[in-house]
Amino acid sequence: MATIKPFRGLRPPAQYAAQIASRPYDVLNSQEARDEAHGNEKSLYHIIRPEIDFPIGIDEHDPAVYQKAAENFKKFQENGWLVQDETENYYIYAQTMNDKTQFGIVACMSIDDYLDDRIKKHELTRHDKEEDRMKHVRINDANIEPVFLAYPDNKFINWVVSYIARSKPEYDFISPDGIQHRLWVIKDYRFIKDITERFSEIPYMYIADGHHRTAAAALVGAEKARTNPNHTGNEEYNYFMAVCFPASQLTIMDYNRLISDLNNQTPDDILDRLKVNFSVFDMGENQYKPARLHNFSLYLSGHWYSLDVHRDAYDRNDPISALDVTISSKLILDEIFGIKDLRSDKRIDFVGGIRGLDELRRRVYSGEMAVALALYPVTMQQLMDVANTGNIMPPKTTWFEPKLRSGLVIHKLS
Repeated sequence: MATIKPFRGLRPPAQYAAQIASRPYDVLNSQEARDEAHGNEKSLYHIIRPEIDFPIGIDEHDPAVYQKAAENFKKFQENGWLVQDETENYYIYAQTMNDKTQFGIVACMSIDDYLDDRIKKHELTRHDKEEDRMKHVRINDANIEPVFLAYPDNKFINWVVSYIARSKPEYDFISPDGIQHRLWVIKDYRFIKDITERFSEIPYMYIADGHHRTAAAALVGAEKARTNPNHTGNEEYNYFMAVCFPASQLTIMDYNRLISDLNNQTPDDILDRLKVNFSVFDMGENQYKPARLHNFSLYLSGHWYSLDVHRDAYDRNDPISALDVTISSKLILDEIFGIKDLRSDKRIDFVGGIRGLDELRRRVYSGEMAVALALYPVTMQQLMDVANTGNIMPPKTTWFEPKLRSGLVIHKLS
């Protein structure tokens, strides 16, 4: 059962919220962070991307960079740009994109639930990225950015959230990408008690985004427990901050592939080989987006193609084999283009669906890439099915939008 608790959030006064809020650290590079933070001393990028305060070219993993993060975090608090709430609260965080709103509860989750697999994973983590986030959590003694969690819908929790969301929010602003962000503080102890109890009835939570942040929080928490002779298990370092959304409200977008060459084949060779496992339809020059699961879109030599996988070409009873990302990796990327490792092969690149098919066409048309492959988005049910069976999804499977804004609430570990 899910263990969730309120906490004393560290957050900006309302007049600074829009200036401080940033995109997550891992969706942009150093130069993009420099550009977005330009002229804004209150931007959270000074804490989560502190290399922007050094000359261009510094290694973002230099010890001085982590130290700068801690210095900036301290400065934000001293300047009153981040202020800690006096009481333990839950928070409601709402995001609106394209007239669709998703409502999440900002809370602290138990590290034990993560270690005991009550918080389900669907991706592998990389040691270097875990180490990076561990250093960041350790030196700041805080979860600066939240983990993005999903949970099976609960009518009572939905009712509480909708009731509170009728009131005026603490924050209400539109970020540069056009997304509306609102935040409410849940201070009423009756609602806090009800939310805590209802979440305790939910058997599993699911990591939507933030596997490395979760792993890092768990590792730092374990370190602190080992070095604390008076450890009780109730300390703040036993918990990490997350925004928890009902699964039905979340949007997973397509995560598409670009291939740099034709693997010493002609376009006709590729189309002929595709016909072994797919029904191939030439859609001409008009952009074609996959219409359903197991339908793919291929852009090759100026034409878009619709690909329907044959029913006997994959195992429909296995949750991993039935994923479109697995089907395309095995039957197209591996068998036809010789790409066997999506994590390391330099001939493949990935484009999140928020950029659309125009980005795929642009990069192929320019000659930078040779062929584009678009996939139908994974469903939340597929994600939960895979996680429930203890399996791991292939790399670059899920792309959630909108992304959480960081800096609206921070969780201090001490």
